[in-house]
Formats: sequence, C-alpha cells, structure tokens
Amino acid sequence: MAKERSERGERKDKGEERDSEFIDKLVHINRVAKVVKGGKRFGFAALVVIGDQKGRVGFGHGKAREVPEAVRKATESAKRGLVRVPLKEGRTLHHDVNGRWGAGKVILRTAPAGTGVIAGGPMRAVFESVGMADVVAKSTGSSNPYNMVRATFDALKKQTSPRSVASRRGKKVSEVLRGRGTEVVAD
Repeated sequence: MAKERSERGERKDKGEERDSEFIDKLVHINRVAKVVKGGKRFGFAALVVIGDQKGRVGFGHGKAREVPEAVRKATESAKRGLVRVPLKEGRTLHHDVNGRWGAGKVILRTAPAGTGVIAGGPMRAVFESVGMADVVAKSTGSSNPYNMVRATFDALKKQTSPRSVASRRGKKVSEVLRGRGTEVVAD
C-alpha cells in the first residue's frame, strides 16, 4: 500500500513538472454582483495568459464564485487554446503587423536587440508569456483587456516566418530573404 502511494506521489510530481513548463499571468479580474432576496451574491471572472516563453502562448477566461477557482478555470481554458508564434532570433517579431478584435486595435513592431518590451498592460503579459524580449506595441481604440488580448493574438496569428514563406512558395529561405534587401551569407 505504501508503495502505491509513493508511485502516485511520483506521478503527481511528474504532472506538476509538466505543468511548470508554462508560466501564467493573471491579466484581469472582474467582480460581478447578482442581487438576490437576501442581499448580493458575488462572482468573479478571470482573464489569464499562459506561455512557455519559447513561442507558445494561450489565453483563457474563467468564471466562478471564488477567485482561485476562476483563475484555475481560465488557466485550463488557456491550455486548450495554445498557439505557436514564430520568433526572430528567439527574441522579436519577423515583421510589423496589425491586429484587431472588435473595437480593440493593436500595432506590433519588430525592435532591435536591447529595446525591451514596450507595451501596455494586457499586451505586455502576452509578450512576456510568449518569450518575446524586444517589441514595440501600441493599442488604439478599446482599452478593454479582453479585446486587447484578442487583438494581440489576432496580430500574432498573422506573423509568418521566412521558413514558412519559403516552403509555401517552393523556394529556399535565402531566396526569400534576398528579396528583402538583406544579404545572406551561405553556410
């Protein structure tokens, strides 16, 4: 019996290890009240962004009567909707891109090394979760965190790498990059 418990404990540790590859950031908590006969019943809605800081990121929304439960539900939702973002040199975007969701609009620009993450609240959480070190972002329109996060994801989904463009066109990566005015040195 004791052996079974230790095996279960080991499996639990492995499960925690697997989950620890993701970092999660709580972006927004909304408290809502329902007026009932005896008073008010409070509920909470949480918006969470998770990522592995290597190019995979997701966001989720969860609602519950207590904050920890809402955050847990949002985290589970985020894990189901992960997207991969191609990063240039593992630190920035390949090209400038715009994103939109509802009235929320974002502009993401690639940045040279050492610039850092120049972005506001909800967008900053997305960039830190995806592992982006240098990016300049501007949000226009709605400042609603849900719309800003969804607009940021819309922009990140439009991001393409030279490798994917080359495979789509049936060319070599060096041929695609040569068209951009950058000189490519053959390996």
